[in-house]
Amino acid sequence: MLWVWIIGLALPLAVGGLAGWLTMGSMSTYGALVQPPLAPPPWVFPVAWTVLYLLMGIASVLIWKADAPQEEKKRALTVYAVQLAVNFIWPLLFFNAGLYGAALVWLLLLLALVVAMIAAFRPINPIAAWLLVPYVLWLVFATYLNAAIWVLNR
Repeated sequence: MLWVWIIGLALPLAVGGLAGWLTMGSMSTYGALVQPPLAPPPWVFPVAWTVLYLLMGIASVLIWKADAPQEEKKRALTVYAVQLAVNFIWPLLFFNAGLYGAALVWLLLLLALVVAMIAAFRPINPIAAWLLVPYVLWLVFATYLNAAIWVLNR
């Protein structure tokens, strides 16, 4: 079923692409902020997020196609959908609205949802859960960056 793979990969890439497009105009504002130590150059963000969205898509397809109870898969994919929606809103809060404190709280919510997603994916397909570990690590790093920018730019 090729269409499952196409949709599974296209969905998170589309969500990320739309968020990127909506925040494109605010990158100069971001560049003018006092940056914390370890802040990567701007080109790192779209590369990292593209890889993470692809990993999310692969993981979601592995769950969709898994030989597991339908209700368990539905629950896991619902957490996936919710975290994807929360993921979409974060850059709008951070980049477009400049609400660094609110974005930090939102990012912590996203981090908790991704941990919950990993917990939901693991019994269905452990590989799908492991594919999300880089996402958690990136979100921990993003939390550091968000918190530091909030503190440094008050």
